Amino acid sequence: MVRQLFGTDGVRGVAGEYPLDARTVHALGAALGDVAGRLAPDPQVVIGMDTRESGPWIAAQVAGGLTRRGAVVRFAGITTTPGVAYLTRTGPFVAGVMISASHNPYRDNGIKLFGHSGYKLPDAEEHAIEQELFALLESGLEPAACELVQDPELDCHYADSLAATMARPLAGLHVVLDCGNGAASRLGPELFERLGARVEAICASPDGLNINLDCGALHVEKLRERVLAAGADLGVAFDGDADRAIFVSATGKVVNGDGVLLMVARRLAGLGRLPGPGGKPTVVSTVMSNLGLERALAAHGIRMLRTPVGDKYVLEEMLRTGAVLGGEQSGHVIFLDYATTGDGILTALRVAEIMQESGAGLDELTRELVVYPQLLLNIRVRNRRPLEEMPAVTEEIRAAERAFGDAGRVLVRFSGTEPLARVMVEGPELAQVEAFASRIAKVIERELG
Repeated sequence: MVRQLFGTDGVRGVAGEYPLDARTVHALGAALGDVAGRLAPDPQVVIGMDTRESGPWIAAQVAGGLTRRGAVVRFAGITTTPGVAYLTRTGPFVAGVMISASHNPYRDNGIKLFGHSGYKLPDAEEHAIEQELFALLESGLEPAACELVQDPELDCHYADSLAATMARPLAGLHVVLDCGNGAASRLGPELFERLGARVEAICASPDGLNINLDCGALHVEKLRERVLAAGADLGVAFDGDADRAIFVSATGKVVNGDGVLLMVARRLAGLGRLPGPGGKPTVVSTVMSNLGLERALAAHGIRMLRTPVGDKYVLEEMLRTGAVLGGEQSGHVIFLDYATTGDGILTALRVAEIMQESGAGLDELTRELVVYPQLLLNIRVRNRRPLEEMPAVTEEIRAAERAFGDAGRVLVRFSGTEPLARVMVEGPELAQVEAFASRIAKVIERELG
């Protein structure tokens, strides 16, 4: 099965250019409308978007295609990706559409599709929508936008659901929120204030062009500076669609998804709420999670399962094994007891809740996580060949693995979206990590560069 539009996280590209030109976007809406019409009479579809300047016209064209096929569209306006997933799952919707390119700059945008289950559509359904879309384009379908009016009740339902997950208020907690000038810019500060926290919001003035611009989950420098200057208890940075979060402690320590998984897993295991195969408490993460996380979890009798990079694969493994907690070092954390996708605001609430319950700060809560030096190198390649066909490469990998024993890791893989080979080496000493990574990279460059 070859998909031509959908990647691992929906359709993505430069807004206004194929496949995010008006005609293709409209056809995508019509193709989704055809699928929706087979699922229910008068089907309803919810649409949300982040703060990019291209969001409104893309949403209007998707809605135009949907209504052309008889679907009823309800517009959530600016909301988060997990917000659309929640609304699709809990409302009368056969499908949900999120217009966002996550952490990418404003020129990019994307379209993510959710089924009524709240999960992103499986590959087979995306492929079927693609085939219908291409047929519509060949038929000469012309774009026509649909005027959208925001339904404020939708975002209120999502906010209420987040508030309802809290067992105690956040009174006395001083938090700085970096909203990345994205989807959490209004919802995040309002929710934390509603729960009793003292909130300072930065990068919460989106203008359509400044989403993720030197701020948010990929750029925590401003947040760190503000947390230290304000003497705050906690800093939280969201990305553009708020499906991930990165944290800053009161002393300025940056805590990523690995730290979050450790503190949450430890708490859930203590409550007997961390199931796994064979009854052993289990957390799912990716091959990029630090070896230090695996060892810290093991010290508490918690098993860590690894998947390829991507929250999609983490979710698949969680569903397969019955795990309820999983995530990525990048800050995507999935709490299956509450949500069907990574949710940065939900993650921030869980972290704040643990701080309140324990009376401890992030430094203390993540002290057990000894981060091993980890180096990632990207090597541009002309083509891809299986590693086993390159003995010089595999020998360098084996040499590193022999030297590390069980105290280090080597991961070599090809990028799914770029002509790159990625080399990740992790071990107890930085000099050794750098040396092995450099040797492996040079051999790959000689073979494929």
